[in-house]
Amino acid sequence: MVPNASGSTQPDPDASGRASDARGSVPPPKTTFREEIDGDGVCTITLDRPERLNALTFEVYRELADRFAELRDDRRVHAVVITGSGRAFCSGGDVHDIIGQLFSRGEAEVLAFARMTGELIANIRTCPQPVVAAVNGTAAGAGAVIALAADLRVVSTRAKFAFLFTHVGLTGADMGAGYLLPRVVGAGRASEMLMLGDAIDAPTAERYGLVTRLVEPDECVPTALGLARRLARGPLAALTTTKRLIDQEWIMDLPAAIEAEAVAQAAHLRGADHKEFHAAFVAKREPRFSGDRRRRADGETPPASPPS
Repeated sequence: MVPNASGSTQPDPDASGRASDARGSVPPPKTTFREEIDGDGVCTITLDRPERLNALTFEVYRELADRFAELRDDRRVHAVVITGSGRAFCSGGDVHDIIGQLFSRGEAEVLAFARMTGELIANIRTCPQPVVAAVNGTAAGAGAVIALAADLRVVSTRAKFAFLFTHVGLTGADMGAGYLLPRVVGAGRASEMLMLGDAIDAPTAERYGLVTRLVEPDECVPTALGLARRLARGPLAALTTTKRLIDQEWIMDLPAAIEAEAVAQAAHLRGADHKEFHAAFVAKREPRFSGDRRRRADGETPPASPPS
């Protein structure tokens, strides 16, 4: 069991990967986007409406939210990459398929839709696996928030970000953007981006702190996959704990944050991955953390050495 920040415990996934059903249940396939899980345990989700710049429909929102929820118990997946097909990452909600329909719906239905869009972002943030966004082109509206919710963002030099909600008469604080964006770029830049809603190019996004790696267009997805595979072969429980504490500590004072980290680290100091590090150090070899160990237990052959 691994203590969380509140002092309660949860199943220790250190030896077997993510805390999950022992059967490692496989969810039914989704129909509104493409998905592939490779031999490293990297799940690549590709938004696949290139003719509409990968705009989101009611169905895409629902299936994406459900898939990120399912990943909590999907033992096949160690890390996630999300990207778009064609020349856009995601242009946001489809004007024809969503906005037009919402005008004919009642208050309760519109609120249910708004909550569903936020559910997607919450599920990305609470997904225990690291999530890497390969921002291959325009990320606008909801698409920009999806990229923002990822842990890492690999961005093409051709990409643009636009939190354009105020341009269409809506609040710039949508789907958790008012919570997440100040934490990534600072309150001043977030106010500028959410209030003005103007598009910024990739170099500007990098200067603001929104970009993890800025790469040439043909390197965007390969670079994102490389980072995801590096994470997928790593200490899975330690990465999950790191992601969780980064989010939780925003609402803690410093003594509470230090205590939460102490409790978590004490658990990991007794964990299998730290023991593997020590054994590898003594033997003068590279460690094989739980990402590799679990693949070996499932009958897959781990690489000769971890990736650089």
